[in-house]
Amino acid sequence: MTYLKELFATRELLYNLTMREVKGQYRRTVLGQLWSLLNPIATMLVYTVVFSFIFRARPHVGDPSGLDIYPLWLMCGLLPWLYFSRVVNGGLNSMVSNSGLIKKVYFPRMHLPFSVTASVGFTWLIEMGVLVLALQIFGGWPIWWIPVALLVMVLLAFFAVGVAMMLAITNVHFRDTQHFTTIVLQMWMYLTPIIYPLSLVENAARDIGDWVLTVYRLNPMERFVEVFRNLLYDNRWPELGDTLFIVAVSGIVFTLGFWVFSRNERRLAELL
Repeated sequence: MTYLKELFATRELLYNLTMREVKGQYRRTVLGQLWSLLNPIATMLVYTVVFSFIFRARPHVGDPSGLDIYPLWLMCGLLPWLYFSRVVNGGLNSMVSNSGLIKKVYFPRMHLPFSVTASVGFTWLIEMGVLVLALQIFGGWPIWWIPVALLVMVLLAFFAVGVAMMLAITNVHFRDTQHFTTIVLQMWMYLTPIIYPLSLVENAARDIGDWVLTVYRLNPMERFVEVFRNLLYDNRWPELGDTLFIVAVSGIVFTLGFWVFSRNERRLAELL
């Protein structure tokens, strides 16, 4: 409880660290914040060409929205993944990259991964605003889904920062963590139905065994992607099981990350 009070008392520091991350992300660039739009758009175009035109990936038609546009379907799953991967990568490096600040003065170190989470969230809001506009143009997306989508995003933020806090502590002890995490995230992305529909895995599971699909769906990001697509692409409430799963996994991972970080942060200055 004392640590929570300390975090709340220094909330202005969290704001300043967040603004530093936001302003420094595209410092000395000509396009500035426009890169937050160009990067996912370029990624979308590459995946659309490769998987929609070459490999002929065909996702389901939005139910009940009726949408059948692969780039929009892709972005509804890609944006949550990009947010998660950016928070994890930025959060795990937050201790090492701020080692000078940590050694000079004491402050709740947890504000560093929190500031990364908030600054990436700022970029995500810009990207999501463009996606919502596109959905509104092509499918008449109902704006009353926005509060629900933002609530799911908060759950994803808790999950992402929980993972980032555990990796940040590990990275202080073992610098190989950042390189290992890069490889794991690459594999994790392709094990999540972002660029291909879940139906491909379901079809493969019929030939191999139902246990394949059961194990596959233990992936928390698969559930997050499914929930976001239900809200944004399908225009319907997510399945209750998926909703309960992401609520549970977000709470568990964040609590575990908070506990691991708070137990180890006192020794960070001497370890760095």
